[in-house]
Amino acid sequence: MHNTVRENLLQIQEEIAPCKPRIIAVTKYFDKDAMIEAYNAGLRDFGESRTVEACAKITNLPDEVRKNSTFHFIGHLQTNKVKQTVKFFDYIHSVDSLKLAQCISQNALDIGKTQKILVQVNNANEEQKFGFSRKEIFENFEQIKSLEGIRIAGVMNMAPLGIEEDEIRKLFSDIVLLRDELEKEFDCKLKDISMGMSQDYQIAAQEGSTMLRVGRKLFKR
Repeated sequence: MHNTVRENLLQIQEEIAPCKPRIIAVTKYFDKDAMIEAYNAGLRDFGESRTVEACAKITNLPDEVRKNSTFHFIGHLQTNKVKQTVKFFDYIHSVDSLKLAQCISQNALDIGKTQKILVQVNNANEEQKFGFSRKEIFENFEQIKSLEGIRIAGVMNMAPLGIEEDEIRKLFSDIVLLRDELEKEFDCKLKDISMGMSQDYQIAAQEGSTMLRVGRKLFKR
């Protein structure tokens, strides 16, 4: 007997209770039928990380699913893909440079949209990972915040793979503190903290994540 997305979702919700973050179904490795199944299970947030494939998939969804869902871009975004990404996605989680933020701002203004973004913070200082360091985010935040056509909704983080639970917990709690510092320093409200994936969503929920990006765990059979 295969697990259904609905059963997996209920299990995840039980494991993170009483926390109630938004669960973003990461569908980048799954087809539109999986998205429809997730929608029918009650999910309304979908995460993708490859612009071209994602836009084709979103276009082919039934009207009801497309109109009632929120689409989150969660992968590394190259500037040459910004125009299409802004057109299709409600949130861009992975804004990792001032240059990218400026490009998003320009493309959003071109179509009269206010694009919701999250700034990606690499607080583990992993060389192969994208994102602002703690120092860089404070140096660039005011400029990003002042750009027209975008609204900073929060911060995003990815914990390194293969580290101990207490290290993950420390990195996640540090992101929450960083969010609080940014709100205070720049007099703004950053409602969202996007952290936690299939391997660490329970820790992320406990530490204050408002958006969990879960794929494998949700769609496992």
